Amino acid sequence: MDFSHSPDVEALRTRLLRFFDDAILPNEGRYHEEIRRHREAGNVWQALPLIEELKPRARAEGLWNLFLPRSPRAPEGLDNLAYAPLCEIMGRVPWAPEVFNCSAPDTGNMETLERYGSEAHKRRWLEPLLAGEIRSAFLMTEPEVASSDATNIRCSIRRDGDDYVINGRKWWSSGAGDPRCAVYIVMGKTDADAPRHQQQSMILVPADTPGIRIVRHLPVFGYDDAPHGHMEVALEDVRVPASNLLLGEGRGFEIAQGRLGPGRIHHCMRTIGAAERAFELMCQRLQSRVAFGRPLSEQSLWHERIAHARCMIEQARLLTLKAAWMMDRVGNKEARTEIAMIKVVAPQMACQVIDWAIQAHGGAGVSDDFPLAAAYAGIRTLRLADGPDEVHCGTIARLELARIAAMAPAP
Repeated sequence: MDFSHSPDVEALRTRLLRFFDDAILPNEGRYHEEIRRHREAGNVWQALPLIEELKPRARAEGLWNLFLPRSPRAPEGLDNLAYAPLCEIMGRVPWAPEVFNCSAPDTGNMETLERYGSEAHKRRWLEPLLAGEIRSAFLMTEPEVASSDATNIRCSIRRDGDDYVINGRKWWSSGAGDPRCAVYIVMGKTDADAPRHQQQSMILVPADTPGIRIVRHLPVFGYDDAPHGHMEVALEDVRVPASNLLLGEGRGFEIAQGRLGPGRIHHCMRTIGAAERAFELMCQRLQSRVAFGRPLSEQSLWHERIAHARCMIEQARLLTLKAAWMMDRVGNKEARTEIAMIKVVAPQMACQVIDWAIQAHGGAGVSDDFPLAAAYAGIRTLRLADGPDEVHCGTIARLELARIAAMAPAP
């Protein structure tokens, strides 16, 4: 396995780091100030001028739509291994990926439209998404059932003539709070009597379709993540054309597996970036603070934590690169063990590193003076999003047991 960067990727990485130094990191204060002003004005759910100002600059630098490989509509798209170091950099600041049109859930939705949408779907939805003109949401999780088992999904997608009628309730619909959100990809049941994994389908639903109601906003550890937001959404007799169905009835799980593989590894790449930044902040704080007569950085307890954090970050990065390498060469299905492993490892690693960084900052670590508290809230959520740790551990165990069983019989 060769994880070295090509000259083209190294050049992109250099440009991206320079863009961060020039336009992202110096604007963190402005970003939060714009959020504060919108909140005080009574409407935090609106696009931020800073983001819209930086998008054309990123596009002009060639730092745009890097996540989407093998698409004629996104010739700048990279394969997973090449994208990994760039996605990691973007993850250092939570709002940065949108500047490069590389933020979830739009990336997964664009991948879905590219792989499974019709030409009409691509013209109507994919092209404006790739241009950064609109945003989108993915509606899968439901409040009434344990959605870690997606076969539990109850949302009904019923055929009625030339239309489908949708009834159900979804929550943790990330991105649905953004006024630019123009389309939902909704997963629901088209045939409750079909075999277990052929009951579900996915359908495109314009966000302004009658019958859609935003029930409430769901904060994460008190953070509203505006203007992106995470919403509970009711769909009541929502009628859309039958042509909005993706691939066909009963193929929702097939689409989900194709969508969630890249989405999971992108989350892990960004998570490593968040952990790296927390590590840097921790080391800087330890060197600048004196307790009991000497800098914290000279105390052996912190030596041990620094060493463990560096080991953990490197291990997670290497496993992520291996998963990306396998996805590029043998496909998502054959790489499912590695995808499941990194989805468990990366968020757990980052939660621990960020926790140590918070500890190093003392009371300041849990305040909003530093990005650590918000980073912890976001990363802790990833142990649930795109499948909880327990589901991924179950997948790993089943695949390993099957692999061992296929070997020579035990003595």
